[in-house]
Amino acid sequence: MKITILIIFIFLIRIVPGLPQAADRQNKNENTDAPKITFAETEYDFGTIDSRGNAVHYFVFTNTGRVPLVILNVRTSCGCMVPAWPKAPVAANTRDSLRVEYNTKVKGTFNKIITVQSNAENAAVELKIKGNVVKAK
Repeated sequence: MKITILIIFIFLIRIVPGLPQAADRQNKNENTDAPKITFAETEYDFGTIDSRGNAVHYFVFTNTGRVPLVILNVRTSCGCMVPAWPKAPVAANTRDSLRVEYNTKVKGTFNKIITVQSNAENAAVELKIKGNVVKAK
């Protein structure tokens, strides 16, 4: 009996291939009003920086969703970076930026990750910075 039900179920899935996809489309449509964070760039190369230099970059983003975007937290892969982000909600179709400062007292090549957590449908976005800090002359 169980085998017969299983065979009928598989048969129905093959005959009506749009059935599972229709349920998936319905679930996706439920989130169409969710905010979405879209970055102009997700990686930045500082190049070679003097150890007395300033290593600051602004990652520009847009809320391409229909409701306000809230950045909940920004985590960095080490304590050598200081992030700053808007604490107020970012309205739909509005641009803003996330500031990242790298500590140039740490000499050598670096590849670091910044994780942006928000209420967007793409809730966690990874940004990357890299460069090489050399001793001041």
